[in-house]
Amino acid sequence: MSILIKNIELNATKQDILIEGNTISKIAPCIEFPADKIIDGTGKAAVPGLVNGHTHAAMTLMRGYADDMPLMPWLEQKIWPLEQKLNEEDVYWGAKLACLEMIKTGTTLMVDMYHYYNGTARAVEEMGIRAMLTFAGFDFNNPEFTELFKSNIEKYFNNLPAYSTRIEFAMGPHAIYTVSTNLMIWIKDFARVNGLRITTHLSETTDEVSNSLKTFGMSPVHYLNSIGFLGPNVSLAHCIHLEDDEIKLLADNGCQVVHNPASNLKLVSGNRFRYSDLKKAGVTVGIGTDGACSGNNLDMYEAMKLASLNGKLAWNDPTIWNADETFAAATEVAEAITGFRTGKIKEGFLADISLVDLNRPEMIPNFHLISNLVYSANGSVVDTVICDGKVLMENRHVPGEEEIMRKANEVAHDLVSR
Repeated sequence: MSILIKNIELNATKQDILIEGNTISKIAPCIEFPADKIIDGTGKAAVPGLVNGHTHAAMTLMRGYADDMPLMPWLEQKIWPLEQKLNEEDVYWGAKLACLEMIKTGTTLMVDMYHYYNGTARAVEEMGIRAMLTFAGFDFNNPEFTELFKSNIEKYFNNLPAYSTRIEFAMGPHAIYTVSTNLMIWIKDFARVNGLRITTHLSETTDEVSNSLKTFGMSPVHYLNSIGFLGPNVSLAHCIHLEDDEIKLLADNGCQVVHNPASNLKLVSGNRFRYSDLKKAGVTVGIGTDGACSGNNLDMYEAMKLASLNGKLAWNDPTIWNADETFAAATEVAEAITGFRTGKIKEGFLADISLVDLNRPEMIPNFHLISNLVYSANGSVVDTVICDGKVLMENRHVPGEEEIMRKANEVAHDLVSR
């Protein structure tokens, strides 16, 4: 399959983009090629598909279910009890709705942590996006749960279903307050032996930090460092409450950090994310939406805007999180966090591209496209989405979207009523 995008704005110039298979094979002002599909890019700009660096896709089923609560009561009283009722089919439809929402808003790659891995993987496979998927790891310091999780992971990994190369298997211990030291060490070792990436929540609240000091005698980052957990295969979600020496540890170990501004603000986890200090230390910083139960939507354009504007206000500095670096945190981080060679529109990169409609009021005038995308746009400016060399949305329509929304709505209400 080949796709030729003609007369598209790319980096403020008119270009043609040729996609062969799943790769961008050529970019030039005028390409003549007998492509299987030709897309007229007039009035549009080509931008990389966005990277949702941290989410819980199937939690779309819980959107609006438990709002306006602090994090721990929210988890303990609402989310965890409801999740006990989940089954794989629920997760499949919730994840399918999430994929639809991400496609409609220009995201082509997500990092997901949730239950029923196969449910999410089936949805991703059918919807055509790219994903790094993990089993959510919990044992609550219960040795029986610890051994059960280890056994389940080993059995599953040794018999991995034949999903496409768009799906990457990774490890996802939930957090240091829900996963024992025994299991954290086992996950770290299992991941390194098998060449897997790890993602986990860390330093999300002040309570988490104070409890870590009481339980382990050290802060969350120092604790993970003390058990040899940190490394270049590790991405850490939130990391709001960090000290200088912790930032240095993250940098020295090559970890990545994913900022989730919507859920941080909504759950009042903290608003002083230390982006500038992480950047100066050389830590790769990405952006995520978190789950739709805590951030309420999966629109990475809104997440970019929140990250930038909240950062400016929190640190009283209008120059930080500038538009270009904010956009890079939602695109160019892809390879560092997931290993997928995407996030840039360059020859040889994976063909994950969104076409943005420039003929919309919020996109005019177009003095600086990236500024418009970060500060002015939301996901509705996306007209066409291509992932892995296949068109997933054209003229803002995704095949089957009506059925996905209808079924997911039914499943969500059934789940809550059980």
